Amino acid sequence: MLHLIEQLYGPFFSPANWGQVITSANDWIIILSLAVIECLLSVDNAVVLAAQTQSLDNLQEREKSLFYGLWGAYLFRFLIIGVGTYLIGFWEIKVLGAGYLAYLVYRYFTQPAEGAAKSKPQRQTRSFFGLSRFWSVVIQIEMMDIIFSIDSVLTSLAISDNPVVVLIGGMIGIACMRGIAEVIMRLMRKIPELETMAYCLIVLIAVKLFISIPAIGWDIPASAFGLIVVAAVVVTMVIHFWRQRGK
Repeated sequence: MLHLIEQLYGPFFSPANWGQVITSANDWIIILSLAVIECLLSVDNAVVLAAQTQSLDNLQEREKSLFYGLWGAYLFRFLIIGVGTYLIGFWEIKVLGAGYLAYLVYRYFTQPAEGAAKSKPQRQTRSFFGLSRFWSVVIQIEMMDIIFSIDSVLTSLAISDNPVVVLIGGMIGIACMRGIAEVIMRLMRKIPELETMAYCLIVLIAVKLFISIPAIGWDIPASAFGLIVVAAVVVTMVIHFWRQRGK
C-alpha cells in the first residue's frame, strides 16, 4: 500500500522534479497551454458553481463559498492527478454527476412560486448532515469539482506525463475558472434572467457529461459549448433589456 502511494504521489515531493519544471521554458509553455485548456473545459463548471452560489443570501457568502471551494479544488486536483491513470475506470462518477445536475434543474423549476414571481426558490438548499446552508453549498461545490476534474485531468495527462506540470497548469486554470464563476455570479445579481439561463445550460451540461461515458463515447467540443454559452448569454441579455424597456 505504501509502495503504491509512493509510486502515485512520489513525483510531487521530488525537489529535483520541481526544479526541472520551474527552470524549463518548454515546461512553462506546456503549463500555460494546460491552464488555457483548463479554462475552456471549465466553462460548464463555472456555470454550475455560479448557479449553486445563488442559494446563499448575500454576495459576501457567495464569494466566501467560492473561496473555500477553490482550496478544496486544489486538494482534490492533487489527489486526482495522482490516480489519473486509473480515472478512465471511474465513468460511473459522470453518470452520478449527470443525474445530480438533472436533479438540481428539476428542483429549481418545480419549487412553488410565492407571489407573481418565484421568491427565492434557490435559497431552499438541501442541508447535508445537518450542516448550515453555507457549508452545504461548499460541499456541493466540491462535489462538482470532483466530477468536472476527471475530463480536465485526463486531457492534461495526455499532453504531459509529468504530474507536477499537470498540477501547476491545473492550479492556474482553477484560479481563472473561479474568476469566471465570480463574473457570472455578479451578472446574475444585475440580470436575474441569467439564473434561469444557467439552469437551462445545466441541462445541456448533464447531457454532455452522460454521453461522454465510454459506452456512448460522444462529446460536445469545448469550443462548441463555449459558443452555446455566449449565444445563451446574448439572448438572455436581449430578453432582459427588452423587459426593462417594456416596464
